Amino acid sequence: MSGLENIAVKIEAPPVAQEWGNALPILHEIRHGLERLATTGEPTLIDLRAIPFGPGDEERLLARLGQGEVQAQIQALGETRIWESAIPAVWLVDHYNPEGQRIALHIEIDRIPGILFTQPEDLAEASGRLDALLSTKGEGGN
Repeated sequence: MSGLENIAVKIEAPPVAQEWGNALPILHEIRHGLERLATTGEPTLIDLRAIPFGPGDEERLLARLGQGEVQAQIQALGETRIWESAIPAVWLVDHYNPEGQRIALHIEIDRIPGILFTQPEDLAEASGRLDALLSTKGEGGN
């Protein structure tokens, strides 16, 4: 016998892994996305529903990202909530179905989330709608 069996071995996970879980790799991906946006203008979309979160990972990530000044809410085939994190250009886009169940949660790294851009088909009919409004008599038209 070599005596190795008498040596006590204690294995510990690094404190960062315990505290951050999968939030840490996502924060690194966000950092890379911000660099890509700043250098090439290319946005990044991270699908949080596709990432295996352990207990509390999602809550830790959202808490670390914080909340910025801008929020939006869309009602179309269910509710979509959008908010800027405390980090500029990092947006959270949270989609729900009409029954109120979450169907998607994304981090979008862009100047503005794509869902807030006017859709091309809506833009194409915008002048027609305004012309119709202006041609009616009464409030707003003459």
